[in-house]
Parts: sequence; structure tokens; C-alpha cells
Amino acid sequence: MESQQAHRKDEHLSLATASYQQAHQHHYFDQVRLIHDALPEMAVDAVDHTVQLADNLQLEWPFYLEAMTGGSKQAARVNQALAQLAKKHHLAMATGSLSVALREPAARPSFTIVRETNPDGVVIANLGADASLTQARDAINLLSADALELHLNAAQELVMPEGDRQFYWLDNIARLVDGLDVPVIVKEVGFGMSRATIDRLQEVGVQLINVSGRGGTNFAMIENRRNHQLDMADLTDWGQTTPESLLEARNSKAAIIASGGITCPLDVIKAGVLGAQAVGVAGYFLNLLIHSGVPALDQVLTDWQTELPRLLTLVGAHQFSDLSQVDFILTGPLYEYAQQRGLI
Repeated sequence: MESQQAHRKDEHLSLATASYQQAHQHHYFDQVRLIHDALPEMAVDAVDHTVQLADNLQLEWPFYLEAMTGGSKQAARVNQALAQLAKKHHLAMATGSLSVALREPAARPSFTIVRETNPDGVVIANLGADASLTQARDAINLLSADALELHLNAAQELVMPEGDRQFYWLDNIARLVDGLDVPVIVKEVGFGMSRATIDRLQEVGVQLINVSGRGGTNFAMIENRRNHQLDMADLTDWGQTTPESLLEARNSKAAIIASGGITCPLDVIKAGVLGAQAVGVAGYFLNLLIHSGVPALDQVLTDWQTELPRLLTLVGAHQFSDLSQVDFILTGPLYEYAQQRGLI
């Protein structure tokens, strides 16, 4: 019989797919419009789609499979399928939180299957921001990981009936960044980041930040459906959207990653125009895998890798980092947000 935490992982998978339509009812990237250039003056085969996030962290494509799951038998099957596709399409892949694997040896195969399936690919381990240096090293070693994500999930924990109630993370993040030999990515789990948060992370040495905004998988909604003690549905719309968070990060010296509500190649391009150096996709791919199977997700990944170089050509970008020079306008609530926050 699987543990209570493994059961929780299965609940997360089930509720994430069940609530997909509700969580994705607003497509916030529609409030970003790109200015068409009728003279791109380049060819598709001139596009370089590799991304250098850090000295020792290169991605072959500007999007990757963001953290989804791990810790149960069902999660193992999902991770194996994702790892097979990551290997085929040369995509980086992040795992779900390894905390359960560090506590429960029986849960480890649901994570190690990723590296076993994709021995030469880029694999990103994942832990909470309160992890000790020993735990972080153990997680990295377990997967032979190329990087470590530290997730910030205060809103999720506060809605979770068994969640944490104390959040003192910043000093610990500084210790981990200083003490680990692989790049450390600090990421939200879908509630976005403000300019002040980004600045504080940079001050303690964080050089890779995933702003992960509202618009994709909604862990406040998921945990509230699990919470039979207290209804906290008023947090369903908590936080900044991904485009808002990217605007907050535009003057950052850190490498910025975007995730949350990315559902098509044009979203990837728009995220890059707003300043992202790479883009993580979780909910959209997971929903497709669960409801339509591996062949459907395989075809979508092929389509994305065909379309992205064409879109980069359309805006005259030889590489993903060139997108920051593309002209754009903001509309609706996003424009109002940017005005009030002094971001434009």
C-alpha cells in the first residue's frame, strides 16, 4: 500500500487534470500583441534554437517539460512517458518535488525512471525552498541532475490542510546557491513574482528565476478541493499572472524563466519578448498526455518544434534571446497593471 504522501501526489494529478479547463479559462498572453515586421530578412534555417541559461546549463530548445509529478506508481508511469518524449525531442525535463523520495525509498523509482529513460538528457531535480544542503545534494545525486529547482509555494501550503505554516526561506536559499555545484533555479508554483521578490532573490545570489505566474495549474484551487476543514476559494485568483510577472522582472540581471498558462508556441514567443530566456510547460502537456495519450503529446511536441523556428523567423530573431528586441503592445488589464506598477 502506498503512503499518504504518495496518495496526495495522485490526488494532485487527478485534480490538476479535472480542473484544467477552469484553471485555464483566462489566456493572459492574449493581452500581449506583437508588432509585425514585414521584412524579417532571414531564413528559418538560420534560427539557432539552443538556449544558454547558465555556464553549465544549455537547453536544446527554449521550452522544456516543467515539474509535474513523482512519488507514486501512477506518477512513475507519467514520468516514464514524459522522459521518453523528452529524450526523443531533446527537451529538458524537471521532476516533481523529490521530498517524498528522500523520506520514502519506495517512492524513488517514480523519479529515477526519468534518468534511467533519458540517460543523456537535461534533468532538473525539484525540492522545496526549505530543503537542507544534504537533502539537496541527495536529490541531485539521485537523478544525476543537471540543475535543481527550489519551489516557493506559500499560497499552496496555506490552503493545504496538512501544509506548512512557517516560511523562512531566503537565508536557506542563499546557503543552497552557495553550497551546490549545479545551477539553482528558484521558482514559484503558479502565483507569480513581484519586482521586490526578484530583487531579494538576486541579492542572495540567485541567478536563475522562474516567475511561474497565475494562468496555468492552480494549486490554491487544487488544495482547496482537498481541504474539507476550511474553504479558501477566495485565493483562487491570488497572485500575478505570468505576463505580469515577466513585466515585473524586465530589469532583472538574473536569467528569467516563464511558466504558467503556456499553451502554444506563440505563448513561448511572447514570453521571450517580455524577457524570458526559457519557458517551462506543465499543465498543458500533462492534460494532453492524460486525456489523449503519448502519441498525441508526441505530435504536439513535433508541431511546436516545427512552428517555433518559423515564428522566430517571422519576428526576425536568429535566437531566442533576440526576442527582447521585438516591439509589442499591451492591452486590457495587463496594460493597466503595467501602468499602475510603473513597469512601462
